[in-house]
Amino acid sequence: MRVAFVGKGGSGKTTLSALFTRNVAALGRTVVAIDADINQHLGHALGAETAPEPLGAHLAELKDWFRGDNPRVTSAGSMVKTTPPGRGSRLLTLDSLTDPIHSTYAIRCPGGPYLMATGFFAEEDLGVACYHSKVGAVELYLNHLVDAHEEYVVVDMTAGADSFASGLFTRFDATFLVAEPTRQGVSVYRQYRDHAAEFGVPVVVIGNKIHDGDDVDFLRAEVGEDLLTCFEHSAAVRAMERGGPLAAPDLEAANVAALTLMLLHVDGRKKNWRRYGEQATELHLRNAQVWANRAVGEDLANQIDPGFVYGLRPALCPPGVLSR
Repeated sequence: MRVAFVGKGGSGKTTLSALFTRNVAALGRTVVAIDADINQHLGHALGAETAPEPLGAHLAELKDWFRGDNPRVTSAGSMVKTTPPGRGSRLLTLDSLTDPIHSTYAIRCPGGPYLMATGFFAEEDLGVACYHSKVGAVELYLNHLVDAHEEYVVVDMTAGADSFASGLFTRFDATFLVAEPTRQGVSVYRQYRDHAAEFGVPVVVIGNKIHDGDDVDFLRAEVGEDLLTCFEHSAAVRAMERGGPLAAPDLEAANVAALTLMLLHVDGRKKNWRRYGEQATELHLRNAQVWANRAVGEDLANQIDPGFVYGLRPALCPPGVLSR
Protein backbone atom coordinates (compact mmCIF):
# COMPACT_ATOMS: atom_id res chain seq x y z
CA MET A 1 0.00 0.00 0.00
CA ARG A 2 1.14 3.53 -0.80
CA VAL A 3 0.59 6.17 1.89
CA ALA A 4 0.99 9.95 1.51
CA PHE A 5 1.41 12.42 4.36
CA VAL A 6 0.40 15.96 3.42
CA GLY A 7 -0.44 19.15 5.27
CA LYS A 8 0.52 22.70 6.06
CA GLY A 9 4.20 23.42 6.58
CA GLY A 10 5.01 22.91 10.26
CA SER A 11 1.94 20.74 10.90
CA GLY A 12 4.09 17.76 11.85
CA LYS A 13 3.62 15.61 8.75
CA THR A 14 7.29 14.61 8.68
CA THR A 15 7.17 13.52 12.32
CA LEU A 16 3.99 11.52 11.80
CA SER A 17 5.39 10.02 8.59
CA ALA A 18 8.36 8.78 10.60
CA LEU A 19 6.26 7.48 13.49
CA PHE A 20 3.93 5.63 11.13
CA THR A 21 6.92 4.16 9.28
CA ARG A 22 8.57 3.06 12.53
CA ASN A 23 5.34 1.47 13.70
CA VAL A 24 4.95 -0.54 10.49
CA ALA A 25 8.57 -1.69 10.62
CA ALA A 26 8.19 -2.72 14.27
CA LEU A 27 5.47 -5.14 13.15
CA GLY A 28 8.00 -6.87 10.90
CA ARG A 29 6.52 -5.57 7.65
CA THR A 30 8.43 -4.19 4.69
CA VAL A 31 8.27 -0.41 4.52
CA VAL A 32 10.09 2.10 2.33
CA ALA A 33 9.83 5.75 3.38
CA ILE A 34 10.48 8.44 0.78
CA ASP A 35 11.34 12.03 1.65
CA ALA A 36 9.72 14.10 -1.11
CA ASP A 37 9.66 17.36 0.85
CA ILE A 38 11.98 20.19 -0.14
CA ASN A 39 13.19 20.45 3.48
CA GLN A 40 14.41 16.81 3.63
CA HIS A 41 14.03 16.07 7.35
CA LEU A 42 12.56 12.56 7.23
CA GLY A 43 15.95 10.86 7.53
CA HIS A 44 16.63 12.62 10.82
CA ALA A 45 13.22 11.60 12.15
CA LEU A 46 13.97 7.97 11.23
CA GLY A 47 17.36 8.05 12.92
CA ALA A 48 19.36 7.65 9.71
CA GLU A 49 23.04 8.40 10.19
CA THR A 50 23.69 9.02 6.50
CA ALA A 51 21.65 10.38 3.61
CA PRO A 52 20.62 8.13 0.73
CA GLU A 53 21.74 8.86 -2.80
CA PRO A 54 19.18 11.45 -4.02
CA LEU A 55 16.72 10.22 -6.62
CA GLY A 56 16.30 13.70 -8.05
CA ALA A 57 19.93 13.91 -9.04
CA HIS A 58 19.76 10.75 -11.18
CA LEU A 59 16.63 11.11 -13.27
CA ALA A 60 18.38 10.09 -16.48
CA GLU A 61 19.64 6.83 -14.96
CA LEU A 62 16.25 6.08 -13.43
CA LYS A 63 14.45 6.65 -16.71
CA ASP A 64 16.87 4.48 -18.65
CA TRP A 65 16.46 1.61 -16.18
CA PHE A 66 12.66 1.82 -15.94
CA ARG A 67 12.10 1.95 -19.70
CA GLY A 68 13.94 -1.34 -20.17
CA ASP A 69 12.96 -2.84 -23.52
CA ASN A 70 9.66 -1.00 -23.83
CA PRO A 71 9.46 -0.23 -27.58
CA ARG A 72 7.04 2.64 -27.00
CA VAL A 73 9.67 4.64 -25.10
CA THR A 74 12.29 5.47 -27.70
CA SER A 75 14.92 6.82 -25.29
CA ALA A 76 15.46 7.97 -21.73
CA GLY A 77 15.26 11.51 -23.06
CA SER A 78 11.72 10.94 -24.30
CA MET A 79 10.58 9.66 -20.93
CA VAL A 80 8.83 12.17 -18.66
CA LYS A 81 7.65 11.91 -15.06
CA THR A 82 4.20 10.68 -16.12
CA THR A 83 5.38 8.10 -18.67
CA PRO A 84 3.44 4.97 -17.74
CA PRO A 85 4.92 1.47 -17.79
CA GLY A 86 4.25 -0.84 -20.70
CA ARG A 87 5.26 -4.28 -21.89
CA GLY A 88 9.04 -4.37 -21.74
CA SER A 89 9.34 -1.82 -18.93
CA ARG A 90 11.25 -2.83 -15.81
CA LEU A 91 8.98 -3.04 -12.78
CA LEU A 92 9.82 -3.02 -9.08
CA THR A 93 8.60 -5.12 -6.19
CA LEU A 94 9.32 -4.88 -2.47
CA ASP A 95 10.08 -8.61 -2.15
CA SER A 96 13.78 -8.37 -1.42
CA LEU A 97 14.89 -4.81 -2.24
CA THR A 98 18.00 -6.17 -4.00
CA ASP A 99 17.09 -4.75 -7.42
CA PRO A 100 19.36 -2.01 -8.82
CA ILE A 101 17.00 0.82 -7.83
CA HIS A 102 16.60 -0.06 -4.15
CA SER A 103 20.16 -1.28 -3.70
CA THR A 104 21.45 2.02 -5.11
CA TYR A 105 19.03 4.58 -3.69
CA ALA A 106 17.64 3.09 -0.45
CA ILE A 107 19.36 2.83 2.93
CA ARG A 108 18.31 0.84 5.99
CA CYS A 109 17.35 2.86 9.06
CA PRO A 110 17.39 1.77 12.72
CA GLY A 111 14.47 -0.52 13.42
CA GLY A 112 14.23 -1.88 9.89
CA PRO A 113 12.58 0.67 7.58
CA TYR A 114 14.23 1.75 4.35
CA LEU A 115 14.67 5.37 3.33
CA MET A 116 14.82 6.99 -0.10
CA ALA A 117 14.91 10.72 -0.82
CA THR A 118 14.46 13.15 -3.66
CA GLY A 119 17.35 15.26 -2.41
CA PHE A 120 17.82 18.91 -1.52
CA PHE A 121 17.15 21.87 -3.77
CA ALA A 122 20.72 22.41 -4.94
CA GLU A 123 22.51 25.69 -5.54
CA GLU A 124 22.70 25.00 -9.27
CA ASP A 125 18.89 24.74 -9.33
CA LEU A 126 18.37 28.30 -8.10
CA GLY A 127 16.62 30.43 -10.67
CA VAL A 128 16.54 27.72 -13.34
CA ALA A 129 14.53 24.76 -12.02
CA CYS A 130 11.62 23.93 -9.75
CA TYR A 131 11.54 21.26 -7.08
CA HIS A 132 8.92 19.29 -8.97
CA SER A 133 11.61 18.02 -11.33
CA LYS A 134 13.06 16.10 -8.38
CA VAL A 135 9.67 14.94 -7.11
CA GLY A 136 9.05 13.52 -10.58
CA ALA A 137 11.50 10.74 -9.67
CA VAL A 138 9.04 9.54 -7.00
CA GLU A 139 6.20 9.57 -9.52
CA LEU A 140 8.26 7.40 -11.89
CA TYR A 141 9.12 5.06 -9.01
CA LEU A 142 5.48 4.60 -7.96
CA ASN A 143 4.30 4.18 -11.56
CA HIS A 144 6.69 1.25 -11.96
CA LEU A 145 6.10 -0.35 -8.55
CA VAL A 146 3.92 -3.41 -7.97
CA ASP A 147 3.39 -3.55 -4.22
CA ALA A 148 1.59 -6.34 -2.41
CA HIS A 149 -0.25 -6.99 0.86
CA GLU A 150 1.65 -5.88 3.98
CA GLU A 151 4.18 -3.96 1.87
CA TYR A 152 4.22 -0.20 2.32
CA VAL A 153 5.63 2.93 0.73
CA VAL A 154 5.26 6.03 2.90
CA VAL A 155 5.88 9.40 1.24
CA ASP A 156 6.42 12.65 3.12
CA MET A 157 5.07 15.11 0.54
CA THR A 158 5.72 18.80 -0.10
CA ALA A 159 3.76 21.22 2.08
CA GLY A 160 0.31 22.61 1.39
CA ALA A 161 -1.36 22.33 -2.00
CA ASP A 162 2.00 22.31 -3.79
CA SER A 163 1.53 18.55 -4.24
CA PHE A 164 -0.99 19.29 -6.99
CA ALA A 165 1.71 20.66 -9.28
CA SER A 166 2.25 17.05 -10.38
CA GLY A 167 0.14 13.91 -10.61
CA LEU A 168 1.91 12.38 -7.63
CA PHE A 169 -1.09 12.98 -5.37
CA THR A 170 -3.07 10.33 -7.30
CA ARG A 171 -0.49 7.57 -6.81
CA PHE A 172 -1.54 6.55 -3.29
CA ASP A 173 -3.95 4.13 -1.64
CA ALA A 174 -4.34 6.36 1.42
CA THR A 175 -3.70 10.05 2.03
CA PHE A 176 -3.29 11.42 5.55
CA LEU A 177 -3.63 15.18 5.90
CA VAL A 178 -1.98 16.30 9.12
CA ALA A 179 -3.78 19.30 10.59
CA GLU A 180 -3.22 21.36 13.69
CA PRO A 181 -6.35 22.63 15.46
CA THR A 182 -6.08 26.07 13.84
CA ARG A 183 -7.84 27.96 11.07
CA GLN A 184 -4.72 27.74 8.92
CA GLY A 185 -4.53 23.98 9.31
CA VAL A 186 -8.18 23.56 8.43
CA SER A 187 -7.91 25.85 5.38
CA VAL A 188 -5.16 23.67 3.90
CA TYR A 189 -7.37 20.63 4.52
CA ARG A 190 -10.28 22.18 2.61
CA GLN A 191 -8.10 23.19 -0.30
CA TYR A 192 -6.48 19.76 -0.51
CA ARG A 193 -9.80 17.93 -0.13
CA ASP A 194 -11.45 19.90 -2.91
CA HIS A 195 -8.60 19.42 -5.41
CA ALA A 196 -8.24 15.73 -4.55
CA ALA A 197 -11.98 15.12 -4.95
CA GLU A 198 -11.74 16.04 -8.64
CA PHE A 199 -9.67 12.86 -9.11
CA GLY A 200 -11.59 10.70 -6.65
CA VAL A 201 -8.72 10.76 -4.13
CA PRO A 202 -10.09 10.38 -0.58
CA VAL A 203 -8.38 12.31 2.21
CA VAL A 204 -8.59 11.68 5.95
CA VAL A 205 -7.39 14.07 8.62
CA ILE A 206 -4.97 13.31 11.43
CA GLY A 207 -5.20 15.95 14.12
CA ASN A 208 -1.79 16.82 15.54
CA LYS A 209 -0.40 18.77 18.49
CA ILE A 210 -3.62 18.19 20.41
CA HIS A 211 -3.62 19.53 23.97
CA ASP A 212 -7.19 19.02 25.16
CA GLY A 213 -10.75 18.19 24.24
CA ASP A 214 -11.36 21.69 22.89
CA ASP A 215 -8.75 21.03 20.18
CA VAL A 216 -10.50 17.80 19.19
CA ASP A 217 -13.91 19.51 19.20
CA PHE A 218 -12.61 22.28 16.95
CA LEU A 219 -11.27 19.83 14.38
CA ARG A 220 -14.39 17.68 14.53
CA ALA A 221 -16.56 20.73 13.90
CA GLU A 222 -14.42 21.86 10.97
CA VAL A 223 -13.66 18.58 9.14
CA GLY A 224 -16.46 16.31 10.32
CA GLU A 225 -16.18 12.61 9.53
CA ASP A 226 -12.88 13.13 7.72
CA LEU A 227 -11.18 13.29 11.13
CA LEU A 228 -9.78 9.79 11.60
CA THR A 229 -7.82 10.23 14.81
CA CYS A 230 -5.73 12.69 16.78
CA PHE A 231 -2.16 12.72 17.96
CA GLU A 232 -1.65 14.29 21.35
CA HIS A 233 1.17 16.62 22.31
CA SER A 234 4.04 14.23 23.11
CA ALA A 235 7.07 14.75 25.30
CA ALA A 236 8.62 11.62 23.78
CA VAL A 237 8.24 12.98 20.25
CA ARG A 238 9.64 16.37 21.26
CA ALA A 239 12.71 14.59 22.64
CA MET A 240 13.05 12.66 19.38
CA GLU A 241 12.84 15.89 17.38
CA ARG A 242 15.76 17.20 19.44
CA GLY A 243 17.86 14.25 18.38
CA GLY A 244 17.15 11.73 21.11
CA PRO A 245 16.17 8.08 20.60
CA LEU A 246 12.54 6.98 20.56
CA ALA A 247 11.57 3.46 21.55
CA ALA A 248 8.03 2.15 21.31
CA PRO A 249 7.50 2.09 25.12
CA ASP A 250 8.33 5.83 25.24
CA LEU A 251 5.27 6.81 23.24
CA GLU A 252 2.09 7.69 25.09
CA ALA A 253 -0.71 5.09 25.01
CA ALA A 254 -3.13 7.44 23.21
CA ASN A 255 -0.60 8.08 20.46
CA VAL A 256 0.16 4.38 20.06
CA ALA A 257 -3.57 3.85 19.64
CA ALA A 258 -3.68 6.60 17.00
CA LEU A 259 -0.90 4.92 15.01
CA THR A 260 -2.72 1.60 15.24
CA LEU A 261 -5.91 3.16 13.90
CA MET A 262 -3.98 4.76 11.03
CA LEU A 263 -2.53 1.40 10.02
CA LEU A 264 -5.97 -0.24 10.22
CA HIS A 265 -7.26 2.45 7.89
CA VAL A 266 -4.48 1.81 5.38
CA ASP A 267 -4.90 -1.98 5.53
CA GLY A 268 -8.64 -1.54 5.04
CA ARG A 269 -8.20 0.23 1.72
CA LYS A 270 -8.82 -1.82 -1.41
CA LYS A 271 -6.21 -1.74 -4.15
CA ASN A 272 -7.74 -0.75 -7.48
CA TRP A 273 -5.12 -1.37 -10.15
CA ARG A 274 -7.53 -0.69 -13.00
CA ARG A 275 -8.35 2.79 -11.73
CA TYR A 276 -4.69 3.39 -11.01
CA GLY A 277 -3.86 2.66 -14.65
CA GLU A 278 -6.69 4.83 -15.94
CA GLN A 279 -5.45 7.77 -13.85
CA ALA A 280 -1.89 7.21 -15.04
CA THR A 281 -3.08 7.39 -18.64
CA GLU A 282 -5.20 10.49 -18.03
CA LEU A 283 -2.39 12.38 -16.31
CA HIS A 284 0.14 11.39 -18.95
CA LEU A 285 -2.11 12.65 -21.75
CA ARG A 286 -2.69 15.92 -19.88
CA ASN A 287 1.02 16.51 -19.44
CA ALA A 288 1.76 15.50 -23.02
CA GLN A 289 -0.72 18.02 -24.41
CA VAL A 290 0.24 20.90 -22.11
CA TRP A 291 4.03 20.74 -22.23
CA ALA A 292 5.69 17.35 -22.71
CA ASN A 293 5.09 16.87 -26.46
CA ARG A 294 6.65 20.25 -27.12
CA ALA A 295 9.55 19.63 -24.74
CA VAL A 296 10.41 16.18 -26.11
CA GLY A 297 9.54 16.76 -29.74
CA GLU A 298 7.23 13.79 -30.24
CA ASP A 299 3.69 12.68 -29.50
CA LEU A 300 3.96 11.06 -26.09
CA ALA A 301 0.46 9.61 -26.34
CA ASN A 302 2.22 6.83 -28.24
CA GLN A 303 3.94 5.78 -24.99
CA ILE A 304 0.66 4.41 -23.63
CA ASP A 305 0.47 0.64 -24.02
CA PRO A 306 -3.21 -0.41 -24.12
CA GLY A 307 -2.24 -4.04 -23.60
CA PHE A 308 -0.32 -3.45 -20.37
CA VAL A 309 -1.95 -4.85 -17.22
CA TYR A 310 -1.28 -3.02 -13.96
CA GLY A 311 -0.69 -5.04 -10.81
CA LEU A 312 0.96 -8.13 -12.30
CA ARG A 313 4.03 -9.11 -10.30
CA PRO A 314 7.20 -9.15 -12.42
CA ALA A 315 9.99 -11.66 -12.11
CA LEU A 316 12.54 -10.58 -9.53
CA CYS A 317 15.29 -8.40 -10.95
CA PRO A 318 18.86 -9.55 -10.34
CA PRO A 319 20.89 -7.60 -7.77
CA GLY A 320 23.15 -4.92 -9.10
CA VAL A 321 24.16 -1.27 -9.05
CA LEU A 322 23.20 1.32 -11.60
CA SER A 323 26.11 2.79 -13.53
CA ARG A 324 26.56 6.49 -12.89
